[in-house]
Amino acid sequence: MRRISYKKSHQKSDTISGRKSGRKKRSLLTGAVVSAAYLYSIMPRLIRRPDRKAFQTRFFAHRGLHENGTAHPENSLPAIRRAVEAGYGIEFDIQVTKDGVPVVFHDFTLRRMCGQKGRVVDYTLQELQKFRLLDCGEKIPTFAEALKVVDGRVPLIIEMKVEYMDLRVCRAANQILRDYKGVYCIESFNPLVLLWYRKNRPDVMRGQLSDGFVRQKEFRTPSKLAPGFFLQYLLTNFVTRPDFVAYNHRYQGNLSRRIWHRLFHGKAAAWTVRSEEELRRAKRHFDVYIFDSFIPRETRRKTEKDRTES
Repeated sequence: MRRISYKKSHQKSDTISGRKSGRKKRSLLTGAVVSAAYLYSIMPRLIRRPDRKAFQTRFFAHRGLHENGTAHPENSLPAIRRAVEAGYGIEFDIQVTKDGVPVVFHDFTLRRMCGQKGRVVDYTLQELQKFRLLDCGEKIPTFAEALKVVDGRVPLIIEMKVEYMDLRVCRAANQILRDYKGVYCIESFNPLVLLWYRKNRPDVMRGQLSDGFVRQKEFRTPSKLAPGFFLQYLLTNFVTRPDFVAYNHRYQGNLSRRIWHRLFHGKAAAWTVRSEEELRRAKRHFDVYIFDSFIPRETRRKTEKDRTES
């Protein structure tokens, strides 16, 4: 009787051990599949990459080399001209008017910059031309006017402003850019913009803008939490396959951003750097820097050297 009892106990122990081993294998397999799916979701475009000349420049003046409250307000022709003359790349924003003309303007509403009610898309270009930027006398420039000022002398990062699903700015800007000879790339927070460029202009370098969305109060709502989470962790990349990621430098520790940069060697732009200390920290994690509110010290030295040699 003792032998039988021992044999049954041993068989029961083997069964339990086998079950545990099976569960462990299934867990490992599930983990491997989930990890592979995650990496596939965030990876950049790996084949048929476009020219990356835009990122040969490391410093991009945010909305031009601007200073609000002066004759060089953000996204104005004087601010853009000033950045060109200083030799900086330029990052600026474009969106369409009511009649479909791309203009250089950041906010969707006019209140902050023009003191007017409504949104840019509520007005025709002719109506917008009556408004002035921060009462300085400068009007809202068209995209075509901004390109004429730059004239291919410095590279551009062009942010496409699309709040929902109106992609007219992509088509309108593309029509103008076909004749532009300068170096440029595009970026947007809206993945639909990148998807449009993936389908229609795969030769253009495209970038996904992102931020620490779920840490912000405005995104802690049922309608915004999921989209914010997907964008924050770059999970829409499997559809858009961006060539670079432009990330709020304050959240450089984001896991997806770090994997993108270190594992896939994806290009990374930091926005918006506003001091030498922020620049010093960003240099460890990013390739290019979108800056405002100061002039990077190392670029000042280079400018002084160029002037001396000339």
